[in-house]
Amino acid sequence: MGYISEIRKLVGSRPIIMAGGCVLLHRNRELLLVRRADNGLWALPGGSMELGESLEEAAVRELFEETGLTAAKLELLHVFSGKDLYYKYPNGDEVYNVVAAYECTDFIGEAVEDGTETKEVRFFAFDEMPSDLSPPDMPLINRFLEKNTGRQ
Repeated sequence: MGYISEIRKLVGSRPIIMAGGCVLLHRNRELLLVRRADNGLWALPGGSMELGESLEEAAVRELFEETGLTAAKLELLHVFSGKDLYYKYPNGDEVYNVVAAYECTDFIGEAVEDGTETKEVRFFAFDEMPSDLSPPDMPLINRFLEKNTGRQ
C-alpha cells in the first residue's frame, strides 16, 4: 500500500476515502475468498489503487498478489460506496471504501496464499459462505449472491 502508506504519514489514523478494486472470482458455484492476515477474517481479494492505476488494474494486481491467480477477463459487478463500506483496521486506521467489484470466471494459475496479506485461500460454495466475513465485503458478496443465485 505505497500510496495509502504515504497518506497515512500525513493524516495518521483519521478517516480517509480509499478507492480500490476487488475480484469475485468464481467457478462451479463456488466463490474464492482469502483469510486476511491483519484481522483473521475471510474477505475478497482486493485492495487500494496506486497512483496512475485504474480500478480494474488494481483489482487484477491485488488478486495476483494475494492469491497467485491472474484474471483473464473481468466484468464489472457494481461500484460500492457509503457508510456500509466504512472500516476501522486493527491498527486504528479508518477508511470509507469506494470499491469497484469485478466478477471473474476466466483465470490462470494455482491459488496460494501470499503469507503476508493472506493466511489462506479457499473456494466456498455459494450457499456455504463463512460467518466470519470482513464487514466491508459483506455488501459486495450479498449483491453478488443476489445476482447469481436469486438469494436476498
